[in-house]
Amino acid sequence: MMSWRERYPAEVTCVRCLEVWESQELDRLLWCERCRALARNRAAGKGWWVGGGVAAALAAYIWFVVQPSDRIVGGWIGVTVAAFYLAARMAREIFYGVERVRNAPAVEALPPSERPPEGEDDEPPDDRPRVSFR
Repeated sequence: MMSWRERYPAEVTCVRCLEVWESQELDRLLWCERCRALARNRAAGKGWWVGGGVAAALAAYIWFVVQPSDRIVGGWIGVTVAAFYLAARMAREIFYGVERVRNAPAVEALPPSERPPEGEDDEPPDDRPRVSFR
């Protein structure tokens, strides 16, 4: 059986950063390690915000609706912290998965053969904007 890597040439362009890499350094969606790390970091930042929002909403619900007694406040704090962590982790995975599936800059990716020579940054070819993630 033929591996997916064997179908590509030795050097392949990362569809996110448009840099040329050896095919061994890219994953099956043709993302380099740097692009995967940036996507994970972006997703983690959004995930913490979602987790904070969920925890704040849960804390408000507990404080105003449940109205816990003074003896079990520590338990409710533990529930809120656990909800914060779990919501942040779930949101991070969802954001990362959506970004990987969308693969947004793939439309603007130009193969190395169609790239303009170095130093010609006047006009993008074919009226397509060039994307740089540096």
